[in-house]
Amino acid sequence: MRTIRSARAGRSAGSARSTASAAGLAAASVLLGLTAGPARADTPAYAIQDLGTLGGTSSLAVAVDHDTVVGNSQLTGNTTTHAFAYDRRTQQIEDLGTLGGPSSTAVAVHGRYVIGNSPTATGASHGFVYDLRQHTLTDIGTLGGSTSTVGELSGNILVGSSSLAGDTLTHGFVYNVRTHRMKDIGSLAGPTGGSGAGEILQDRYVVGNSTVTGQPSTVLHGYVYDLRTRTFTDIGTHGAASSTVNDAAGHTVVGTYPLGGGNFGGTHGFAYNVRTGAWTDLGTNLFVHPLVGGHTVVGSDSMVGWAYDLKTNTQALVGGIGVTEPKAISGNLVVGNYYAANSFGFAYRADTGTLTKLPSLGGLNSQAVGTDHAGEIVGQAATTPPDIFTANGAYHAALWTPQP
Repeated sequence: MRTIRSARAGRSAGSARSTASAAGLAAASVLLGLTAGPARADTPAYAIQDLGTLGGTSSLAVAVDHDTVVGNSQLTGNTTTHAFAYDRRTQQIEDLGTLGGPSSTAVAVHGRYVIGNSPTATGASHGFVYDLRQHTLTDIGTLGGSTSTVGELSGNILVGSSSLAGDTLTHGFVYNVRTHRMKDIGSLAGPTGGSGAGEILQDRYVVGNSTVTGQPSTVLHGYVYDLRTRTFTDIGTHGAASSTVNDAAGHTVVGTYPLGGGNFGGTHGFAYNVRTGAWTDLGTNLFVHPLVGGHTVVGSDSMVGWAYDLKTNTQALVGGIGVTEPKAISGNLVVGNYYAANSFGFAYRADTGTLTKLPSLGGLNSQAVGTDHAGEIVGQAATTPPDIFTANGAYHAALWTPQP
């Protein structure tokens, strides 16, 4: 099963930033007397669950897998934030701790393992793996440099990026969560080039971005690295100066590339098929944060979200009037945030074109950042406000479950 992350991510929005944004939009809407329009009658309903906090005021859920939701929460006093895991069977929230520094951040969960990042006692950020069965936190280390960052976990394989000795170069790596072995995968430019790994497909193909031979270090190409054959494939630029991979699922890699001037210039989204090597230009409607699930690609033109069907090569708006921001996708289910006239999380079905507003926890606003193959959604929602003059109470990590 492919781990579903929050938007890259660095892909997940910070809890404080999200809360401030939602609260600002809510306050403006209250002053103007505006309310969000109702969802269509044929869209599914969702039940919401408050996952609580680690003692602080606010929390944010970023990923869900089977019985576990992971996220980040303020501690008592709100002076720092720790990663947490919420067990849906026992309804208990667990503090995952840190690697010696003051804070930690969860990125994804797959089965018994949670991955994330945390500063060590020296202040350098390292990736970590937390074993939910043994309740142990493991520092994955580095490739010889001072820092490492996790990307995605699939099966037993974790991919990410780490600085090399001297901290002048960064390379993508693969890390086995059972054997605790890290492997440097190099770059398209060889040992002296730079690379980063963000995705893994079918427990075999590592996907990321890399410098290339003969080009400045600022010029990147997307790549696919085969763990079986230990070979790189440069996915190219389709005639542009560079390409940048953003997400991958199944056999498809999606990203962006800059074209020249004229009517067809600007930044375009693209999709690349790992099996066939076929490249699909997605145009200028999906150049902001493209994501892929099955044969559906979603992204934004910086104002409105769009869904692109790779089978039919057709596009459709995500939602109606107002700004829509897709944050995650699994199959045909797209989740994200809608800003007209209030800010709320949404669930959008790309196959039916229906959009559902997600409920809050007694306040006005909510935001959705992740989903899984079962159609469950995670993010945060406002609790009941303290008085009639305030739109929202504190934001708590939330889980939305589709109702039959």
